[in-house]
Amino acid sequence: MSDQVRSPSRVPAAIRAVRPHQWLKNVLVLSAPLAAGRLFEPAILSASALAFVAFCLISGTVYLINDIRDVDEDRLHPKKRFRPIPAGELSIRAGWVLAAVIGVIGLGIGFLTSIPLGATLIIYLLLQVSYSFFLKHQPVIDLAVVASGFLLRAIAGGVAAHIPLSQWFLLVASFGSLFMVAGKRYSEMLSLGADAGTRRSLASYTDTYLRFTWMLAAAMVLISYSLWAFENLKLRPFGIGWTAISIAPFTLGLLQYAREIDIGEAGEPEDVVIRDRVLQVFGLLWLIIICIAVYGGKL
Repeated sequence: MSDQVRSPSRVPAAIRAVRPHQWLKNVLVLSAPLAAGRLFEPAILSASALAFVAFCLISGTVYLINDIRDVDEDRLHPKKRFRPIPAGELSIRAGWVLAAVIGVIGLGIGFLTSIPLGATLIIYLLLQVSYSFFLKHQPVIDLAVVASGFLLRAIAGGVAAHIPLSQWFLLVASFGSLFMVAGKRYSEMLSLGADAGTRRSLASYTDTYLRFTWMLAAAMVLISYSLWAFENLKLRPFGIGWTAISIAPFTLGLLQYAREIDIGEAGEPEDVVIRDRVLQVFGLLWLIIICIAVYGGKL
């Protein structure tokens, strides 16, 4: 498809504007219940599902506000200019109304599920709106705020189901979030350049700084995950230390994602997960091993 012409979509503009293809990020709400070995308990699964829905709605609110605020810059971007608001398919007024409606519904679901989940959603919303209005042009702070979005998704699953979050889980989630965000910025710099005019904060970074940041974050993720794996090592089932074995596919998946960053193809993390078959294989292998580790001992 040409960058200049795009076929009309059959999906209504209002739905495309909340970016359902990015809801894959919200699967992070399942990480805490999964790591605790309690995801498939009916009450936990129900709370996790509601947290997922609430985050889809609240993140949709944030996306709409971002698109409204960045409409002029997005019209200069080779891909973002096709979004409904920059493309003129959805008016700015309609965008504000839609953002308000789904935001209220999302917060309502959050607080009805659990007060801590509702509070987490409010923190997420305030941080992301602050980012949209003024923090996005502040170097380093912009990395921290975007990374907090991934981290709060992971925390939300725990607080929704009242599952205590270990220090290792929080470290892996925190540095994993920074890894993806720094990698995203690095990829944007490689593909668009610091002076592309679509993200002013890029002009404050160098490619070597962003490379250092995502490499440092990757190292901390691997160290934190390995410490969690060995701390939770149990020789079962079959007398095998499954959490220790899980380090191998986890590391390979990390390296595969790092390759996508290094060649400038990780500008949209969810797209990497969807299209990278090698990463999917490593991810599936890791998931199988982790499920054996946390659920196998209960059989």
